[in-house]
Amino acid sequence: MEVEFRYPQIPSFHIPDQNLIGIYEPHAFPSQKDEKDIIRESLAHPIASPKIGEIARGKKRVLILVDDYTRTTPGDRILPFIVDELGAAGIKDKDISLLVAQGTHRGMTHEEKEDKVGSDILSRFAFLDHKWEEEKALGFLGTTPLGTEIWINKIVLEADLVIGLGHIVPHRIAGFSGGGKIIQPGVCGEKTTGQTHWLGAFYDGRKILGQAENPVREEIDTIAGKAGLSLIVNAIQDARGRIVGLVCGDPVRAHREGCRIARQVYGVPVPRAADIVIADSYPADVDLWQGAKAIFAAEMAVKDGGVIILVSPCPEGVAAHHPEVTRCRCLPCDDLEPLVKGGKLEDLTGAAFLAYLGNIMGRRARCILVAPGIEGEVSEKMGFLVAETPQEALDMALELTCREAKVTVLRHGGEILPLLDTG
Repeated sequence: MEVEFRYPQIPSFHIPDQNLIGIYEPHAFPSQKDEKDIIRESLAHPIASPKIGEIARGKKRVLILVDDYTRTTPGDRILPFIVDELGAAGIKDKDISLLVAQGTHRGMTHEEKEDKVGSDILSRFAFLDHKWEEEKALGFLGTTPLGTEIWINKIVLEADLVIGLGHIVPHRIAGFSGGGKIIQPGVCGEKTTGQTHWLGAFYDGRKILGQAENPVREEIDTIAGKAGLSLIVNAIQDARGRIVGLVCGDPVRAHREGCRIARQVYGVPVPRAADIVIADSYPADVDLWQGAKAIFAAEMAVKDGGVIILVSPCPEGVAAHHPEVTRCRCLPCDDLEPLVKGGKLEDLTGAAFLAYLGNIMGRRARCILVAPGIEGEVSEKMGFLVAETPQEALDMALELTCREAKVTVLRHGGEILPLLDTG
């Protein structure tokens, strides 16, 4: 069978029919409702919370946290409804600000901001950047019971109403995106984000991805609560980007309902584990920091000792905001921990990224990278095998396993949740 991914710059490849288990991707989710009706209904019936207008009445500083260019949240379609609710409650435009919850990612360009929220919203309201690398921009709120230091953008701490706008998809670190992630890592300092991410490196990714309740999510919710996150508005989109669900309300209870819907949308049954899993990283394909999400998904569907092939353009390379990771090898967390404690790896968030990949590459499966935006020497230094095309990668994987190896293909790999039949 000839297989294509969404990337015009990356050629198709052929899989012999006798090798192919199947090609899997999230499907268009059946919904008879119009997007606008879904949004209106959700805002009118928040979960475990008063309506936005009721919470907002009398507030002087309203802050809306908006996720960044690495997420597909359709802010331009949702924000007009939120600001209308605020306006109806007597909140003036000058008392409403937006803050990009970019975590430790690079800042957004003007064009990316316009794409995210729309030209009208961008021109009406102050749209601020999260200066995560500037200590003076952060306030300290103490520590969590697990010892994570809580450093939060002061703009958040100065607001008297904080609304988080995001979307919910499966996520290796937190189980699912959305909810309190708009705070951590969204508007936290690097130390908080590093400590939270490092915590996740010590858990099997297969027990985190697609699980709404997990230790890292609990830590995130704790930090979000201390930071004063008042309410969330989280979209669930199908594979075409259409809003098929929206949850509004309490940051924990509304989020968990959103996770239930997201699991239905992105969960894809896979009959058995494969010797080789080939995955694109769409829509998380700007760099390897995002594209690795497809490797985490592929781990759910690969046999021990198998091969994972990641196909992703990665036009911005590995992680421009975490350059230290390109100078190190992906290793299991136990091997990286002495380097962290010894100060040889100072970027804890980057160390966690290396550990997430190293836990797979060092314990479960070899990884071949097809990424035109990353130099081969850099990929090899990090521990990847390198191929220029998916066909070359597949031929290499068949040599590493056997010519009869069974192959699974994952499309929309940046958000898919393979559900392996273990019966």
